Amino acid sequence: MKKIRAIFLDRDGVINRYPGDTKYVTAWKDFRFLPGAKQAIAKLYAAGFKLFIVSNQAGVGKGVYSRKKLDLITRNMLRQIREAKGRIERVYCCVHRPEDNCACRKPKAGAIHLIAEKYPLDLKKSFFIGDTIRDVKTAHAAGCSSILLLCGKEKLSRRKLWEANPDFIFRNLYEATQLILRKK
Repeated sequence: MKKIRAIFLDRDGVINRYPGDTKYVTAWKDFRFLPGAKQAIAKLYAAGFKLFIVSNQAGVGKGVYSRKKLDLITRNMLRQIREAKGRIERVYCCVHRPEDNCACRKPKAGAIHLIAEKYPLDLKKSFFIGDTIRDVKTAHAAGCSSILLLCGKEKLSRRKLWEANPDFIFRNLYEATQLILRKK
C-alpha cells in the first residue's frame, strides 16, 4: 500500500485567531478564521494531502466549556472549510489538563500515532504546522517536519528561549502552504 503524506494542523493560532494566553475559544461566535487559512487548506487538499487537526483543548478538562460546545465549534469549522473546497480528514482534540500527563496531549505524539494506525502515512514526508514550540516538539516526536507559524502564540523575538527549533518558520498558513506545494 502506498504511503501518503499528511499535514497535521494545530487549531488556535493556525486556522483561527489565537484567543490569548490562558484563554479559550469557548463558543462558535468567538471563532475567527485567520486570513487565507481556508484557502490554504483547500489548496493542500486539492494537492492530494490528507489533513488532520491535532489540538490541545484543556478548557474542556478544566470545565471552562463543555465537550458539546467544542463539538459544535468543530462542526461549524469543518462545514466552512468544506464550503471553501477543503477537507479535514479527522480532528483529534486532547481535552485533558496538562497535569493529567496523557499520551495524546502535545508535545507528546500520541494523537499522531493513533492517526498513523488508521491511515498509511509517511510521517517522514509529512508536516506538523503549529504556532507554539510545543507543536514543534510534537512534530519532532512524531518524525514529521515542523513548521512554526508566527500568527499565533509564538513570537520570533523569543527565539533564544525556544526549547526546540522548527524546520521552517512562516507568518501564516497560506505562506507555509506555498513551500509545501513547491516541495511536493
